[in-house]
Amino acid sequence: MNAAKETAVYTHGHHESVLRSHRWRTAENSAAYLIAELRTGMRVLDVGCGPGTITADLAELVAPGGRVIAVDAAEGVLEQARAHAEERGLGDAVSFAAADVHALDFPDDSFDVVHAHQVLQHVGDPVQALREMRRVCRPGGIVAARDADYAAMTWYPASPGLDDWLSLYRRVARANGGEPDAGRHLRAWAREAGFTDVTCSATAWCFATPQEIAWWSALWADRTQASAYAGVATLDGRTTAEDLAAVAASWHAWGADPDAWFSVLNAEILCRA
Repeated sequence: MNAAKETAVYTHGHHESVLRSHRWRTAENSAAYLIAELRTGMRVLDVGCGPGTITADLAELVAPGGRVIAVDAAEGVLEQARAHAEERGLGDAVSFAAADVHALDFPDDSFDVVHAHQVLQHVGDPVQALREMRRVCRPGGIVAARDADYAAMTWYPASPGLDDWLSLYRRVARANGGEPDAGRHLRAWAREAGFTDVTCSATAWCFATPQEIAWWSALWADRTQASAYAGVATLDGRTTAEDLAAVAASWHAWGADPDAWFSVLNAEILCRA
């Protein structure tokens, strides 16, 4: 195992503009490919749970009798996830802990389902992460992962400023040790991790109503200038604060177009352990 390879910086951080989008995610809009595989009484590991909205949905889907253990590398966001679970009355069905997906602190064969949403694009060694997810999944269980593919994102109308955003984001994410176009790699990574039974699919988030476009463009404008991304983007001369301000302005201008439309392609894998 190459320890240096596992070191990666989480490009987004946990600024409010980031969590604004993460809290929008549900099992229905972000893990629909997995729902049919869930059964009451299952034991589930949710890797990289963030603020816990998908986690809570998974807990409800395996109730009664099921249990979800949710982990994230960031201690701070786990407090929000715990609070969300408590608000939904799931305190007895969900537990949370800090963890590194490259070295999960669970015995072999501990879970019926191991799930990761938008995680593998941010880790230093996605193949090792999948090996660990496979190790803690019982024989016959399911390892499920879903990741966006930034190069496959598309929008209308054309915007040179958004072109600049995408180009810079991909450079920054890779400099941080991640792979922003993770979606297209998922099956290859899974096979390298030792899976032989891999089912692939793809679905998209589509933002098209005026309300959706206003929300999406505003959160990315804010994220461009105020989140952890802004700090790492300006390291080593990758860009300047002035350039980031111009990109944020482009997001606002694009979002004001009544015909604006944005799609995020997400690849998905269901792997039988």
